[in-house]
Amino acid sequence: MEITTFTPDHVAAVQAFLDRIPPGESAFFKVDVTAPDTAEQWVAGPSDVARFLAVDDGTVVGLTAVIPGAGWSSHVGEIRLVVDPDRRRSGIGKALARRALVAALETDLRKLVIEVVADQEPTIRLFTELGFTPEALLAEQVRDRNGAFHDLMVLAHDVDDVKSAMATIGIADELG
Repeated sequence: MEITTFTPDHVAAVQAFLDRIPPGESAFFKVDVTAPDTAEQWVAGPSDVARFLAVDDGTVVGLTAVIPGAGWSSHVGEIRLVVDPDRRRSGIGKALARRALVAALETDLRKLVIEVVADQEPTIRLFTELGFTPEALLAEQVRDRNGAFHDLMVLAHDVDDVKSAMATIGIADELG
């Protein structure tokens, strides 16, 4: 498996990946990934969004994006991460999350956040192991496509304060 930057050459593979995400899970995405041109829109989107793919033998098995905020939150980036349901708990999410952290270090972002439905314990554990800390729990913040409400947890990572911790867990090695 390799982590690579999402380019126009990957559009069909990314769309195929999105098509494999079960409807119950895609209900929690901020964008409708069931639209047939989602991957094409992403690759043509703003150039300040860093998007990376986990590719195994030509098949996209995960993706992540670091989306910078605007205006008074321009120093904050939001991470979005999705792993193929059949490949979870195999290290793909951790590799993508680490790549997102490196991308933040390569920019002016000072803080990263990820929003997670509060009952997604494996995802919360993954990000806390990488130095993210719970910052907010928003009750009934998310409504799925069936109308049910869910709590949302916001985890944050202060890039400046934990560079030494990144070195400890090996992320600094990836910077060269």
